Amino acid sequence: MNKENKSKLEALLEKVANERDLEICGLNIQTNQNPVVIEITIRKTNGDDISLDDCALFNTPASDEIEKSNLLNCSYVLEISSQGVSDELTSERDFKTFKGFPVNVELNQKNSKIKILNGLLYEKSKDYLAINIKGKIKKIPFDEVLKISLCTLKD
Repeated sequence: MNKENKSKLEALLEKVANERDLEICGLNIQTNQNPVVIEITIRKTNGDDISLDDCALFNTPASDEIEKSNLLNCSYVLEISSQGVSDELTSERDFKTFKGFPVNVELNQKNSKIKILNGLLYEKSKDYLAINIKGKIKKIPFDEVLKISLCTLKD
């Protein structure tokens, strides 16, 4: 598929998405596959989570528009997905959902170096973040925290 047709396809899919309060945040066309694979990543314009139903409801009109456009004259597989969960914890909902999960906490040190602590998310308050590091609870003031991310627990 040439760049011009890819741009036309992207514009077509964005129109379908906009009509459903969605936006395209990723389009990957794998022409080296047989059949061609069209991967579309969507998100809601209002920031709400994407459900499986949202993906399914976008699939049919997207497929219909691709067929009507005649931009592809070969068989293809259409895959619709969401961005998934971000590794970085930012909202109150994230902290409640992932309590007990392994996290990396990036700290800003006084000497301008970054220190990373690894433990289980224990508690978040207005003033501090608490993580469980090998059975000991460490309270970290939020003014020292740069970033909190989900991870795999290290020994």
